[in-house]
Amino acid sequence: MLETLRKYVSGYVALTAAEFNLLGEKIIVRSFDRREQLLGVGETERYMNFVVKGLVRMYFSKGKTELITNIAKEGELVSSSASFLSATPSHYAIETLEPTTLLSITREDLDAIYQQSVRIERLGRLLTTQFVMQKEEWEHECMRLDTRERFTRFVERNPDLIRRVPQKYLASYLNMKPETFSRLKNMPRKRN
Repeated sequence: MLETLRKYVSGYVALTAAEFNLLGEKIIVRSFDRREQLLGVGETERYMNFVVKGLVRMYFSKGKTELITNIAKEGELVSSSASFLSATPSHYAIETLEPTTLLSITREDLDAIYQQSVRIERLGRLLTTQFVMQKEEWEHECMRLDTRERFTRFVERNPDLIRRVPQKYLASYLNMKPETFSRLKNMPRKRN
């Protein structure tokens, strides 16, 4: 499992074997069944998580509606970042959509290894920068692209998620009604 994390990390920083071992010693392997809550609204996020296997959604409720802000799959990070970084209660809930295995690290352990390795600290900065850039790009797409364009771009980038994630969750993530999502999903089939 750590080999998957090593490949991910090496895309940002080349850690020595000793540095990766330092990181690996602090990693906790956590496994969950489908539909298990990892974090509730109002709880403080204790972990930064790397998805080894499975799917995780991050969401909040507005009235009776759940608004999904992130769907993380294998090879991606998931966490209520603001809560994790500031040790304050989360505005989001995080739940597994499939049986899921995570490699997790606490803020305390992360801070401790930052003190021991400049390259691991750089890795943390680069990952945070990447996360902020992805989030801003997603927000920009949501405002700039119309519904059909958002759907098309999402399907092109994530064809596997169309089969793995319930349609109502994808519709929420793409900020559209489930009926609209269904119509867009079925349009290519009607043309053939």
